[in-house]
Amino acid sequence: MEESVNMQRIDDENKDILYSVSIKAGKRIYYLDVKKNFNNDLFLAITESKKTFSKEGEAVFEKHKLFLYQEDFDKFISGINDAVNYIKEHNSR
Repeated sequence: MEESVNMQRIDDENKDILYSVSIKAGKRIYYLDVKKNFNNDLFLAITESKKTFSKEGEAVFEKHKLFLYQEDFDKFISGINDAVNYIKEHNSR
């Protein structure tokens, strides 16, 4: 699977996004966007974008979002690490 990571700092172009990382993985692109809420707290918006095709053959992008707040980072990272380690230990490939 071809994977690439693009990191960029967002300036005035999109004021809602302070920093962004995009990860291309096959038919999917994952966007990790740092944003600021109304209380000026930073949070992470994770978006999965997958290219599919409609019945008419037109390209359509399905998008799914997840918002992760700073107080949950450690628990989320711990859970991701546990799940990834399980897969690495039990994958038959």
